[in-house]
Parts: sequence; structure tokens; C-alpha cells
Amino acid sequence: MLSQLSRPRAVALFALPVVALLATTAFVPLPFAVAQPGMTADVLGENRGEPVITITGAETHETRGQLRMTTIVATGPDADVRLADVIDGWFDTERAVMPRDSVYPSGDTVKEIEEHNAEAMRESQNTATEAALDYLGEEPDDIKVTLKLADVGGPSAGLLFSLGIVDKLDGDGSGGDLTGGRTIAGTGTIGADGTVGAVGGVALKTQAAKRDGATVFLVPKAECSDAESELPKGLRLIPVTTLKSTVESLRALETGTGSVPSC
Repeated sequence: MLSQLSRPRAVALFALPVVALLATTAFVPLPFAVAQPGMTADVLGENRGEPVITITGAETHETRGQLRMTTIVATGPDADVRLADVIDGWFDTERAVMPRDSVYPSGDTVKEIEEHNAEAMRESQNTATEAALDYLGEEPDDIKVTLKLADVGGPSAGLLFSLGIVDKLDGDGSGGDLTGGRTIAGTGTIGADGTVGAVGGVALKTQAAKRDGATVFLVPKAECSDAESELPKGLRLIPVTTLKSTVESLRALETGTGSVPSC
């Protein structure tokens, strides 16, 4: 039957269902989220008028630089993302199209997701404190660390929280600042043993970091290629794997001696 059709008629015949599919898809919600660079916050400073890190039971010193945790903002878990949104996101370097399940746990309600993210943040703060004090050889029974960061959920600020605690208690270990007075941004989860984990959305987070004045970005080593894909000009990447190696890299960067890894 098909052999008897002319080429134009055959193309038209096959095109009809494709056109119909595209027309239908254009109006059907798709399982994606569209994300863009979000806010950043200096964990060494204040957020909404309150210190992000408060330490009692030990002497602390003033810090000069900034350690900025970074975020992304995504369409809500109950938002309708359609084909036009996905296409726009693919061609816009300031936005990214991500599977919804990679941003929000599948099957959860908006309230459940908010509660999940809040709990993940609380656990991250506790783990960040544990990792920092363990790295410094300090007893957690003698030092109380309080972390406050409004309207931010999830575990991706763990590394920056730990670095902030280390900087406030020990600086670079020689009387100076861990940041060397720079504005340093980054992302990464933290384990109680100091292991840094991947988080996702790093290409967008580098843009947020550059926008807010950072010159250095700490990125989980496994996500170097993602961070390099849309790296803003003038932003230096430092891959990290552990809290210890991150501190060593920042000390080397500050003093100009030793090796500073790169992606």
C-alpha cells in the first residue's frame, strides 16, 4: 500500500500523527522542573538580621571574608511545566530543565516536601557541626554551635556550614582568615567524617555565586564537568572531596604556597 503512495503523500501521511502528538504534548504537563540561580547567603555573616553561626563555650575571632552558600530556585512540585517551558529552558543559559524527581521526592505533597527539606537542613546543620568540631579536635560537650538560615531547605549547605565553623574557631590555623578576605562560594553535602557529597544544580549555583561577588567556587569533585559547562568568567573552581582537603586548599590559596587543585 505504501509503495503506491507518492513521496509527498507518504510524508504527509506520516507527519499527521507527529503533528497531532506535538500539538497534544504542548498542552500536557510534563514531569520536569525548570530551575534558575537562587539566593546566596554568607554563613560568616547575618541572614535576616541574625547571625547564621553562633558559637558559645569557645573563643572566636572576627572574620574578614565571606563564605557564601548557594541555592537554586525551581518551579514548584505542583506546577504545570509544559513543552514551551522545557524548550525555553533548554535554550536559556540562566535556566535548566531537570527531571522533577531529581528536585522533589516523587509522590510527596507540597507540605511533605517542605517538611522533608526542613528536616534535611536540620540534619545537615547537626552533621556540619559534628564534622567541623571533629576536624578541629574539639569536644562537642564543651562548645555549642547554633546555625540559623531562614527559608532554605535541603542538605547542600553542609560543607559551607562546616567551613564557617572552622573559620570562626580556628581561621587558617595561623591567626588569619580561612578565606584570605575573599568572597568564596560553594556547595556540597557533608558527612560526619568530613566527606563532601554531590548536590546537583551546580551550573546554576556558579551563576548565583558570581552574581553575588564570589571569585572562587568550591564544587564537589564529581560535579566538576557540570560546573564547567556554564562557568561564569572570572570564577575559579576548586574541586573538593573532604573538609580537610578543602581547608588545605583554602590555606594554599591564601598563602600562595602549596597546591590548589582545579577541575
